[in-house]
Amino acid sequence: MEDRIGELAALGTAFCWTITAIAFETASRKVGSIAVNFIRLVMALVLLSIFSWFNRGLFFPLDASVHSWYWLILSGLVGFVIGDLFLFEAFTLIGSRLSMLIMTLVPPITATLGWLIMAEQMSWFNIMGMAMTISGIALVIFEKHSADGKKIRYPVKGLFFAFLGAAGQATGYVLSKYGMGEYDPFAATQIRVIAGIVGFTIVVSFFRRWKAVFVALPQRKPMLLMLLGATFGPFIGVSLSLLAAQNTTTGIAATIMAITPILIIPTTLIFFKQKVSWKEVVGAIISVSGVSLFFIF
Repeated sequence: MEDRIGELAALGTAFCWTITAIAFETASRKVGSIAVNFIRLVMALVLLSIFSWFNRGLFFPLDASVHSWYWLILSGLVGFVIGDLFLFEAFTLIGSRLSMLIMTLVPPITATLGWLIMAEQMSWFNIMGMAMTISGIALVIFEKHSADGKKIRYPVKGLFFAFLGAAGQATGYVLSKYGMGEYDPFAATQIRVIAGIVGFTIVVSFFRRWKAVFVALPQRKPMLLMLLGATFGPFIGVSLSLLAAQNTTTGIAATIMAITPILIIPTTLIFFKQKVSWKEVVGAIISVSGVSLFFIF
């Protein structure tokens, strides 16, 4: 079982991201995405610091190399600030289920970045997998109808934000793997979270959203949802994703983590009472199958 720790970590990440997507969507609709992003990172830093103290005897990752600090900070800014800022806003516009389906573009985008930056080659099976992934997403986006038969048009802004979220997270994942090396994944996540907090401090100040942050603090339900999301997101989920990257290829890890859209369908059905059409189910299966095909061959 130890030789499968990377795959198991990736599977755990998928389950964690299913929980965080639901928690953060609900919280973002109540207090706003920027407030949620900032508060959940502060919560995550506290959790990571406590864990690091018990696990390594250090509250902060002071033993990280300059190389790790540089690339992990950059990764945190790109992944947490840019990627999650757009993803959380997409949650409020098109919902977590469709947003996470579009996030299945992360593995193909990651591979494309590798091709552009590091001249990694893509086979015909890779291209076929990418086409399947996009087709599955398109099936859900463009073929949705309401109960009275009228076609539902998802906001273009929400779809675009979800895509930017996918691009940000893909880029952040590549940078984090490069910067982390053999360093502790939880400590690496801590560096990324610190960078994210600094980045969102600038964002909140620029958009003058400090009032929204302080208004959210006394609200019990949103704060509990943010704590739940912070625990299974930046604390456990992101750390597990870096552990997966250390112990298996990024392709295999990204493929396993891409099952989140399938896991999230029954979850939203139960908690949000959202109706799930057969096209959404088929679209999710096609999309994830495309991701799998992208890395199997």
